[in-house]
Amino acid sequence: MDFAAARKQMVDAQVRVNDVTNRALQAALLTVPRERFCAAERAFAAYAEVQPEIAGDRRLMLPRDVSKLLQALDIQPGEQVLALAAPYAAAVAAQLGGVVTAQDDDAAVLAIVGEGLTEAGVTVVEAPLATPHGGDYDVILSEGAVPGRPEAWLAALKPGGRLAVVERQGPGGRAVLYVRGREGVSRRELFDAAPPMLAALRPVPAFEF
Repeated sequence: MDFAAARKQMVDAQVRVNDVTNRALQAALLTVPRERFCAAERAFAAYAEVQPEIAGDRRLMLPRDVSKLLQALDIQPGEQVLALAAPYAAAVAAQLGGVVTAQDDDAAVLAIVGEGLTEAGVTVVEAPLATPHGGDYDVILSEGAVPGRPEAWLAALKPGGRLAVVERQGPGGRAVLYVRGREGVSRRELFDAAPPMLAALRPVPAFEF
């Protein structure tokens, strides 16, 4: 399969047509080998308008959705970036010049994506997703959905830092952008999206007796 041609088709047919106009981001998407971040047997689907399997119930975010999240974050060279359960986004952020840490809690996922992340210059950390590794980040993002406002992730941002994630409590969800100010956090809804919920952050069912 000609992956370079597939990348170009992805950018032309799924990214540019969805108002992703940032040229540096488009160039990064044309460079990063998305097929390195999903299961080898699903590499043929890496650039299709689907969410290919990484391992278990983990999937790559749709190209449209991850590119729109990255555009909203407007990552600048030298910024400190934390990618939580977001291996492909981590590699793209590094291509944009970010100093990127990729954190994941799933050893099976890291076994598949770890080599690609290392080659992209990304620091890899295996740790629970509910607790960010370190702090004082300029940017935090995730390719998985969370059930609501992720307070621990917001606390790991420096003033002026941005967090992009999909909040989902049912079949649909909304991508949102948080910006941490010195006196509070602002929230702006971006677009509809429905990536799988991150298992570690799924709310525990409440039982009534």
